[in-house]
Amino acid sequence: MYDANSLLAVAVAEFNTRGYDATSMEDLSRAAGITKSSFYHHVSGKEELLRVALGRALDGLFGILEEPAAQEGPALSRLRHIIFRQVEVLMAELPYVTLLLRVRGNTETERWALARRRAFDASIASLVADAVADGEVRAGVEPSLAARLLSGTVNSISEWYRPGRAGSETLPAEVVRIVSEGIIPPA
Repeated sequence: MYDANSLLAVAVAEFNTRGYDATSMEDLSRAAGITKSSFYHHVSGKEELLRVALGRALDGLFGILEEPAAQEGPALSRLRHIIFRQVEVLMAELPYVTLLLRVRGNTETERWALARRRAFDASIASLVADAVADGEVRAGVEPSLAARLLSGTVNSISEWYRPGRAGSETLPAEVVRIVSEGIIPPA
């Protein structure tokens, strides 16, 4: 028996496989093994499914910004905490975050999600600026660029990470260590 959450999981898997635009309600009902009318009993349509799925990923990210460790203490410590938690959220909500990373702004819901992603990135850029001003990050680091690079590093994990992969338990700490210490030592 399907409920709204299990149908959402089926929809997200189909959206990630086929692309949102290419996925029909017929595809979704077929993947769920139920009729379209049964699917519509639980949701109004695929746009609703997309909004709920993207909201789940975005709520996870914005929830990090509300955590005490993201709001209190030196800017660099807060930034490290946020990066660590971003990796944890990505790992826990992989299909939903993957979907979020694939939206392009073709629908009202996608534009909403992109605006929220920009707001999240702006929060990170502001924190990087604070860390630069506090002398915790190298002078001359451009905060918006640094925020994009940090998000890009975390988001790239969605392309290769799979649950149960060896080293998963240390991945958040390893990402923080690598972005903090770098990979290539200075010449």
